Amino acid sequence: MQSFALDTIFILISLSSLSIVVSSSKPLNPCNGDFLHIQAYKQMQNQTNTTQCKKLSSLQAQFAWNYHKTSHNQTQLNILIGTKLIASTGWLAWGINPDLPRMVGTRAIIAVKVPNQITPSVNTYNITKDIQLGCKLQPSGIDFKVQNMTVVDDKDVGFFSVFATLVLPQRYNVSSLNHVWQVGYCVDGLEPKMHEASLGNLDSKEVLDLETGDCQNIGQHRRHMRKVHGILNIIGWGTLLPIGVIVARYFKQFPIKLDPCWYYFHYSCQVVGYILGTAGWGLGLFLGHESKYYTFHSHRVLGICIFGFTTLQILAFQFKPTQEDEYRKHWNVYHHFLGYALLVMIPVNIYKGIKLLKPDNITWKWTYNGILVLLGVVVLAFEILTWAVFLYKKCCKKTVEESSPRRVEIEEDSKGQTNEGSSPRKTEVEE
Repeated sequence: MQSFALDTIFILISLSSLSIVVSSSKPLNPCNGDFLHIQAYKQMQNQTNTTQCKKLSSLQAQFAWNYHKTSHNQTQLNILIGTKLIASTGWLAWGINPDLPRMVGTRAIIAVKVPNQITPSVNTYNITKDIQLGCKLQPSGIDFKVQNMTVVDDKDVGFFSVFATLVLPQRYNVSSLNHVWQVGYCVDGLEPKMHEASLGNLDSKEVLDLETGDCQNIGQHRRHMRKVHGILNIIGWGTLLPIGVIVARYFKQFPIKLDPCWYYFHYSCQVVGYILGTAGWGLGLFLGHESKYYTFHSHRVLGICIFGFTTLQILAFQFKPTQEDEYRKHWNVYHHFLGYALLVMIPVNIYKGIKLLKPDNITWKWTYNGILVLLGVVVLAFEILTWAVFLYKKCCKKTVEESSPRRVEIEEDSKGQTNEGSSPRKTEVEE
């Protein structure tokens, strides 16, 4: 078992390293659909043949740009960003950060649309730490010049886009430009309010090379880690632990007795499931620490409870009383209660985690649905077998009892007796 644990840890390290390598440099993913027909994009193409366009990794956003150096050794950057924003109220933001690929410290351009507004408003903003903590977001100047800010709201296809020309000082490196984007649906007057705390909003940042179009996608790295987190917990807690319960219920004594093999298999499923689930849980804590402004409270609390209960179950194996011990019945109640509580909590929390992955959660949902259906079919089959064996044995026992010899006492009345006044005669009747 110790060797298996070491192998599991090695696999986890390999998966994490692979996810870092895969997500470290991502090639250009060309734009498509309605974005290519926006007038601003056609104008950018007509101005220069160096215009590049790519689909961003989240929020269904697409991004086009071209740039050239000015006589003052500055960079003139033309950008166009757009996304599907069908709602009548909302906002679209794009910005660059001179320090890190994150929202705090970003110099942003935000376009806001509200109902009955002919032309959506667009302004520049400084995104400070206070904004993420809930302070009011107001237009402000930024440390570079922004010209030709234009908003296009194509209601026919629901595409909302922003065009602008930026004049960047030398501190902004065009070979590794930290840019971020956001979409929100809540507006107070013309003030953008907090966007959704979804994983898509969390992942909307990357480091872009304007010359080649290659990017270091920070969100993509997190998505790989979430996949490892989800796979480990679905296999460990969501599959192996229920299999261990099935083995204990149906192979311990009734309807199929496999003693002591059932115990070894039950124990192995619980330990291996615990190791994989705990590794996935630890990875989830790391992901939560990396996104301190986005906390999925119920998913986190349930995960901590599941880890605590599974740890108690594993410890219970080490302190299990003997069959003759008077405390064994109390241990059985405790062990069964925690086990069945986990069978309820684990699927609920897995579905909560899958829900956080929307809109890219269809495959996850149907995969886990299939696992639960398969486990349910196995349980149903064994329940039918259990009741069939129980009823069959009960019927056989009743037949045996009815066919066994019975002694019947028959008391003859005084008229049928040979000797009057004699005691009643006992006869044996074989039925």
